[in-house]
Amino acid sequence: MGFQNVTFPEGSIFLVTGGAGFIGSNLCEAILDLGYEVRCLDDLSNGLQANVDFLSDRKGYTFIKGDIRDLETCKKACRGVDYVLNQAAWGSVPRSIEMPLFYEENNIRGTLNMMEAARQEGVKKFVYASSSSVYGDHPVLPKVEGQEGNLLSPYALTKRACEEYGKLYKKLYGLDTYGLRYFNVFGRRQNPDGAYAAVIPKFIRQLLRGEVPTINGDGKQSRDFTYIDNVIEANLKACLADSEAAGEAFNIAYGGREYLIDIYYSLCEALDIKAEPNFGPDRPGDIKHSNADISKAKRLLGYDPDYDFASGIRLAIDWYKENLV
Repeated sequence: MGFQNVTFPEGSIFLVTGGAGFIGSNLCEAILDLGYEVRCLDDLSNGLQANVDFLSDRKGYTFIKGDIRDLETCKKACRGVDYVLNQAAWGSVPRSIEMPLFYEENNIRGTLNMMEAARQEGVKKFVYASSSSVYGDHPVLPKVEGQEGNLLSPYALTKRACEEYGKLYKKLYGLDTYGLRYFNVFGRRQNPDGAYAAVIPKFIRQLLRGEVPTINGDGKQSRDFTYIDNVIEANLKACLADSEAAGEAFNIAYGGREYLIDIYYSLCEALDIKAEPNFGPDRPGDIKHSNADISKAKRLLGYDPDYDFASGIRLAIDWYKENLV
């Protein structure tokens, strides 16, 4: 179980794009802890240098400041690399509705550049971040790969497009691609700042500062919140997956279901704070309920997540208390 015992051939080299972001920086750290070399590619437009500063003196770590919208940068970064973990993208459904052209350029063209660079440079495995948003308005729970509805945002469209390119690059060029549909990832180094910040770190920071958080909607929307270490495991195990599983997309979650209002009160209890939330309007493009069937990832990737929501949130709260001042 987990990723601590995952092994690769000696001398393996990884490239993590978006490596200074929340998920990317955790991947870089985990790969170094396992004893392998990692290149972190990030243009720092969305990621934070502070997320990877502590890695700068680690043996086998290289930081490359560059933009995945530039094909030559992607090719140079992929040279000599065995495994690409492509996390570079802009998130946030509401922001994508405001900036559709920007999302197309970054998320679709950027990912396509990385796939093409990986193909040209002979990369063994290309693992990329997709999203549960690709399920759109399909009402059935749990969400199962192959049962998608109408897309609700430009962000969701970019992720669906990348999955289609992943299929094509496997079929046409033989590049082993694996799309990971993340479900509401949380944990250490997740940025609580900004209008589009994820709810868990944002709520915690506001509560610690004595502010009253606002819940969009009635709080009865549900999510399959997924602790960061489960996502690390999925990325690394995808690198070792059978080639016959390539070209596919996989739900990456724990398989649970938490209601936002319950999470809010759980955070208050854990922080020993009593405060009723404010309620705001629903956010456009948001899915009401989300819950993942992870049987495909278990079967084809060997994915076996260690952390349910309760165990993950305990670890996350400890980190937030220490780091969110």
